[in-house]
Amino acid sequence: MSEHLPDSNHQEHTPKVPSLIDALIPAAVLMALLSASVYFFGDGSSSGANQIALVLTAAVAAIIGIKNGHSWESIEEGIKSGIVISLKAIMILFSVGSLIGAWILSGTVPAMIYYAVQLLDPSWFYPAACLICAIVALCIGSSWTVAGTIGIGFMGAAMGLDLSLPITAGAVISGAYFGDKMSPLSDTTNLASAAANTDLFTHIRHMAWTTTPSFILALLAFTWIGRQQADGGNLDTLATTIAALDSHFYISALLLAPLAVVFGMAYKQLPVLPTIWAGIALGIVFALIFQNDVVLAMGASEGLGNGLALLKGCWVVLFDGYQSQTGNDNIDDLLSRGGMSSMLNTVWLIICAMIFSAVMEKTGILARLVTSLIGLASSTGSLIFTTVCTGIGVNLVSSDQYIAVVIPGRMYQLEFKKRGLAPQNLSRAIEDSATITSPLVPWNTCGAFMAGTLGVATLAYLPFCFFNLISPLMTSLYGFLNFKITPLKSA
Repeated sequence: MSEHLPDSNHQEHTPKVPSLIDALIPAAVLMALLSASVYFFGDGSSSGANQIALVLTAAVAAIIGIKNGHSWESIEEGIKSGIVISLKAIMILFSVGSLIGAWILSGTVPAMIYYAVQLLDPSWFYPAACLICAIVALCIGSSWTVAGTIGIGFMGAAMGLDLSLPITAGAVISGAYFGDKMSPLSDTTNLASAAANTDLFTHIRHMAWTTTPSFILALLAFTWIGRQQADGGNLDTLATTIAALDSHFYISALLLAPLAVVFGMAYKQLPVLPTIWAGIALGIVFALIFQNDVVLAMGASEGLGNGLALLKGCWVVLFDGYQSQTGNDNIDDLLSRGGMSSMLNTVWLIICAMIFSAVMEKTGILARLVTSLIGLASSTGSLIFTTVCTGIGVNLVSSDQYIAVVIPGRMYQLEFKKRGLAPQNLSRAIEDSATITSPLVPWNTCGAFMAGTLGVATLAYLPFCFFNLISPLMTSLYGFLNFKITPLKSA
C-alpha cells in the first residue's frame, strides 16, 4: 500500500496547466506597464523603467504559478537557469564595450569614420551603409559583430556628415540582419532550420523568396530618403570632422587591420569571445604603436612616468571607455564612448528580461499562450500568419530571440506536417518573424545590444528598420496568396 503513496502525492503536487485567463494576465500587465514606461520616460525608459516593469510582471507570473501548484523553489531554479542562458550574451556585451574603447584609442574607429565621410556621398549614404553591412554579415554570419564594428563607423560617419543617426542605425540593422539571416554561418539560421527539422540550405533557398524582395524594398526606401536629404550633408561639419580627426589621431588605412582580423576570424567560425578579445588586444597594440600621445593623454596623472601612464591609459579605456577632449562638441560626443561600464545598463535590462521570461516559461504561461493560437489557424495562410505572430509575440514576452525561434518550431512542427506543408515553410516563417523582429524590442537581448552599441534608443531607430518591418509582412502575404509554399510531398 505504501508503494502507491508517492504516486498519490505526486499527483497532488503536479502543477495545473495555466488557464487562458492565467496566461493573458501577465501579458496584459506587461503591455500596460511598458506603455506607461514609454509614456512617462520616453526614450529613457530602458534606463530603469522597463527593468522595473519586467520584474513586476515576473512577480505577477510567479504568483499565478504558485496558485497553480508550482513551488517558489522551482520558480527560483528556473530564474537561475534563465540568467545562466544570458551569460554568454552578457560576456559578449562587456567585451564589445572594451572593443569599442580600444578601437577608438587605436585610431581604428576614427580611421573608419575618416574614410567613410570622404568616400560616401550623403545622398547615397543610407543605402550604401545598408548594403555594406549586408555583405559583411553574409560573409561572417553575425549581425552583432557587424553592428559592433563597421556599424559604429557608419554611426560616426553619419554624425560627421550631419545625417540622421536613427536612420543610419536602421540601415545598419537592416543590412546586418539580412546578411545574418541568409548566411549559413549564422547561429539563428542554423537554429531555425534545426527547430523546424529541415535542411540548412533548403531553408536558406526557401527564405530567398521572401528575404530578397524585402531587402530590395528596404534599399529603395533608404535610397528615397537619401535623395530627399541630398543637400542635407553639412560641408562645414564634414570639414570640421575630418580636420579634428586628422589633428588628434594618426590616420592610415593600416589602422583598419584589426577590423580585417576580426572579420577573418569570424568568417573562419572561430568562437565569438576569443575573436572579440583578439580585436581588443590588436586595438591596444595599435594604440601603443600609432597613437602614443593619445594613450599618454588618457593615462596622464601626477607622479606617473610615461610607461605607467601608457598602462593606465589602456586600462581606463577598457573599463570606462575613451573620453574625447578635442574641444569640438560633435567630435567629443562621437568618440566619448565604449568601455565595459557603457554596457552596464544594457546588462541590467537583459538580466531583468531573462528573469521575466524564465518565470513565464517555468510556470507554463508561455506555452499556454502559444498553444491557444493553433486553434485560430484554419487555412495555410492563417497558419503561417499565426506562426509569424507567435515569433513576434514570444520575442515580446521571452525577451530572447533563441527562445522565439525554438518555441514556434517545437509547437507548430506537427501541425505543418499534418496539413501537408514542407518544414521549410515553417523555418522561413520563424526566421521572418522571430529573428528579424528581435532588435525591434527594447527589452529583448538584441534590441538592448543594438541600442547600447549604436547609441540610439530602440524606439528611435525602429521606424527605419525597413527590412525588419517588411519581412514579417512579406512572408504572411506569401502564405495568404499561397505563393512559393512548398507542399510536403515536394520537400
